[in-house]
Amino acid sequence: MHLSTHLAPVMEVAHMYTPMVEKEYAFEVAASNLRFGDGVTAEVGMDLKNMKARKVGVFTDPNIAKLQPMKAAVAALESQTDLPFEVYDQVVAEPTEDSWRNAIAWARKHDFSHFLAVGDFTVYHDSDLMDFVNAPVGKGLPVSQALRPLIAVPTTAGTGSETTGAAILDITSRSFKTGIASRALKPVLGVVDTQNTESCPVELQISAGLDVLFHSMESFTAIPYTERTPRPANPILRPAYQGSNPVADIFSLWALRATVEYLPRIHKYGSSDYEARKQMLLASSFAGIGFGNAGVHLCHGMSYPISGLNKKGPKYKHPGYNVDGPIIPHGVSVALTGPAVFQFTAPSAPDRHREALAIFNSTTVSDPYISRIPDSDIGKHLYESIARFLDSLSVPRGLKAVGYTRSDVERLVEGTIPQRRVLDLAPGIGDVVGFDGKEHLTKIIENSLEY
Repeated sequence: MHLSTHLAPVMEVAHMYTPMVEKEYAFEVAASNLRFGDGVTAEVGMDLKNMKARKVGVFTDPNIAKLQPMKAAVAALESQTDLPFEVYDQVVAEPTEDSWRNAIAWARKHDFSHFLAVGDFTVYHDSDLMDFVNAPVGKGLPVSQALRPLIAVPTTAGTGSETTGAAILDITSRSFKTGIASRALKPVLGVVDTQNTESCPVELQISAGLDVLFHSMESFTAIPYTERTPRPANPILRPAYQGSNPVADIFSLWALRATVEYLPRIHKYGSSDYEARKQMLLASSFAGIGFGNAGVHLCHGMSYPISGLNKKGPKYKHPGYNVDGPIIPHGVSVALTGPAVFQFTAPSAPDRHREALAIFNSTTVSDPYISRIPDSDIGKHLYESIARFLDSLSVPRGLKAVGYTRSDVERLVEGTIPQRRVLDLAPGIGDVVGFDGKEHLTKIIENSLEY
């Protein structure tokens, strides 16, 4: 008997019992409470008193510790009687695993009931840090216990952390960044104060604004939530990053439009343009709600090794950053691959990419110029529009401009592969990264060397 004939019945039976991987069928909406206004930092002491805080741990970095946002926060705490607090002012601008562990060790020495974060912020838990870092880098365990309440006061218009459960850190031993994403990490309140970005240097505002730009772009173009697999066996296992969905779309598109309109004004006029600073703060929070429920994908996934490897490799230091050692700011590291990423993803969802293209050109999809572009050419046009926008903000023109060369491509790809938390949401690549995704990532990074 021929071998294939002999095996046919066995293969048929095996096929009949192959377990089906079910796709997601639901999405959840979660975001912190937000308070937006000019001078609202003055209220945080009353907020913590209203929350019956017993002792507050305040986190900030050495630079912000000297600036008005921190002075306003401390004054707000001191205005309340019987509200003890301790300040930790050694948060690192681009947090590392070691800096997290130092802050965790400090927090464990005190019996805090609540936390207040001014500027850079994160959340601490009694378990080991790597228990909750996303797999495969860490164990990726769900945060199943209630954490201490956190009030977050942003001092830049960029991360949107005041609305999300995402926290990023640099794993220096592996030369890339990664993170923790859990709804349990969300601040109970985000205090978004327009006064707190007034002292922020223009270079920092631009870098932060680039993060808003790509938060909104990536979340709007992420795979639909109904395409994500596997469907969780229990709701607690449903990830914070769920794929694009109708609610996240609304916030992401609003943030994208606002950023395209107002970030160039920040570049031109700096902090003196109050309206631009106000709108960028709103855009940051809105984009946070968008990506906090939909997720980001390729630009962010590749930005983590771009930032991490820089400390050993090119050692580029971006202008305007008062830090020791090299730094490619997060927003810049995300933007460097932006044109090539969206040229790659455009064929997966041409209608969504066409909508983004219209926004970059300050028009609508019904505009004849936009509507007549064939689906097959949307990616090329979007590449050019994003590159032109980045040029207007004086962003380095690709990876070569920050010191990377073609010989670094393989290392950058290897540092991207572990970022499954975000790569799984990437249209056109998320379903193949575990098999042959290196080829796609290599091409995108090669196309990002210069433009």
